[in-house]
Amino acid sequence: MRTDMVVIGGGAVGAAVAYYAKLLDPSADVVVVERDPRYELASTPRASGGVRRLFHLPENIELSKYSIDFFERFPETMAVDGVPADIGFRKNGYLFIVPPADREMLRRNYEIQREQDCDVVWLEPDELKRKFPSMYVGDLGAAVHSPDDGWLDPHSVLTGFRNKAKSLGARFLADEVVGLTREGDHVTKALLKSGQRVSAGQFVNAAGAWAKDVCAMLGIKVPIEPLRRFEHYFESQDPIEPLPYLKDTQRLAFRPEGGGYSGGVPTLEEPRGYNFAVDRAYFDNAVWPALAHRFPQFERTKCHSTLPGLYDQNDFDGNVIIGPGADGLANFHMLSGFSGHGLMHAPGCGRAMAELLLTGEYSTIDLSRFGWQRLLDGTPLPEQGII
Repeated sequence: MRTDMVVIGGGAVGAAVAYYAKLLDPSADVVVVERDPRYELASTPRASGGVRRLFHLPENIELSKYSIDFFERFPETMAVDGVPADIGFRKNGYLFIVPPADREMLRRNYEIQREQDCDVVWLEPDELKRKFPSMYVGDLGAAVHSPDDGWLDPHSVLTGFRNKAKSLGARFLADEVVGLTREGDHVTKALLKSGQRVSAGQFVNAAGAWAKDVCAMLGIKVPIEPLRRFEHYFESQDPIEPLPYLKDTQRLAFRPEGGGYSGGVPTLEEPRGYNFAVDRAYFDNAVWPALAHRFPQFERTKCHSTLPGLYDQNDFDGNVIIGPGADGLANFHMLSGFSGHGLMHAPGCGRAMAELLLTGEYSTIDLSRFGWQRLLDGTPLPEQGII
């Protein structure tokens, strides 16, 4: 088989690349290879669904602004045959809270966000208490609230991108890339598990937590590792006022979901690896104490379900690696290492990658600083105070 571009990985990010490539150039032939077509272990459906502008780096803020605006129009934009693609977008806000020691860091981020025209509100502890009276604020230094942010249904986003891309002519293959052929500074073919060989001019590694395995097919080492995280569903025995998506000082992150709440306490101390086992004690040992400390109403909470999933954790600096350059390859493009922000930035990065594939440069958002060169230079570009 011959095609213009092969996207390895058909989650939200890979599907977004296919959509934008076909949108920007309807004549482009795009093949997406997804080894798990039912998405049973895929990261997208296991994500928390949060979308926010609360970042430090201008690139991430711009990606969020573009993506959230896109998500607001998603049902109409992704409609196929007149059927809207609802994603359950809840614009109920985000709230970052920090201890006194991190107050100035939060202030710097807040000023950057204001410079980037984000709708953000600075809250002193007493203002925070008035706004959210159930919250314990005695150990907090400040908070930033972004009322235009919120959350959405991850699986619906994936389905919407995939269906729209297919309607535009992108091909999704239920197969697995098991080998890549290299000639000089170019990848020429992908070998699939079915035995089929696919020749292409461009290749995109959008395999997420499995991105390092794709790189290994070319003898390339990449600092992206699978990092297990848990998404817990729990309820409060006592009423709490409506809450935004909350990010706590102890890495606690949760949001309202139905009649309860969804979230957890992700930790970078988790051993790297493809681990989908559920640690039944983790909620009681790590999540419940953080919840009960911040909201007394959670003293009697219990966990009703736990869903394990994988981050494609970039242990170099926690940000996406995008574009060519790995081992000098000109047509093998990375689009992985989001470290938990893949779904959130799928529209912005999908468009950026499509622009790069079709024109050789970025036109909407310049993501050059997120390229492979920073790994070669040994100059990480981490977020500040962002989890």
